[in-house]
Amino acid sequence: MAAESHAAPSAGDYIVHHLTHLQNDKPNSLVDLTVVNWDSVLFSVALGVLGCWLLWLAARKANSGVPGRFQAAVEFLVEMVEDQAKGIVHNANSRRLVAPMALTVFVWIFLLNAMDLVPVDLLPVIWQGLYSLTGHDPDHAYLRVVATADISVTLGLSVAVLIACLIYNVKIKGLLGWGHELIAAPFGSVKLSFNPLTWVGFVLLALANFAMQMLEFVSKTISHGMRLYGNMYAGELIFMLIALLGGAFTLSLGGLVLAALHIFAGTVWAIFHILIITLQAYVFMMLTMVYIGQAHDAH
Repeated sequence: MAAESHAAPSAGDYIVHHLTHLQNDKPNSLVDLTVVNWDSVLFSVALGVLGCWLLWLAARKANSGVPGRFQAAVEFLVEMVEDQAKGIVHNANSRRLVAPMALTVFVWIFLLNAMDLVPVDLLPVIWQGLYSLTGHDPDHAYLRVVATADISVTLGLSVAVLIACLIYNVKIKGLLGWGHELIAAPFGSVKLSFNPLTWVGFVLLALANFAMQMLEFVSKTISHGMRLYGNMYAGELIFMLIALLGGAFTLSLGGLVLAALHIFAGTVWAIFHILIITLQAYVFMMLTMVYIGQAHDAH
């Protein structure tokens, strides 16, 4: 029995273990708001603090002389975000808040995505060792390090963008102005008169406009979060499959071929993945500015 309990896990067990979160409880349904993924919370907070510290460090060291590599990289990033914000958000007062927010979003999501470049088994194995010191079974020590491969994190970020859009809609257009837009766009409205048919038409168009507005908000929010989640989840899964090649290493011709393939595939995918994690952070940042910029536009 002891030998069976410590048998090497199958490929399916390995992947399932690595895709299981460190949670306070098991979810009882597809959407269970009582469940907290503590690993996602930990890495999100830690990397958020790290990102803010890096930006603060660059700002503190900024000077009028020749910048170093780190300062030059941050200045390039700040200028890039500012230029994009100028082309999307035309209100200068709003841009003072939108540009720093977009910069924070890019740096934060880039750091979260970059955790996918950490060797798949490094942090989970360390966590298993710490977990076993408490006297618990290390096989039940779960840890996922890529927070953006957690749909609750990406949808949480997109919902935060939605809230910012709603705030700017009210701030720029006023509560009554935005309320009028909800029932008058995109199909327009009917001018009211003593004819009762105009009132019926007004109500029907208002309901259709409102439904379209709500559908637009919901679809943008879901697609915003799902795009980032889907790409990072797929990348994480591919790294696990590549890791299985290394796990199949044996002192045989087939084992050596698998080990060589593991090194080659891991290197190529890691290099390519640098582009993916950067691109996904950039896309999320740009969509954030686009959605907030749309809140400034009147229909």
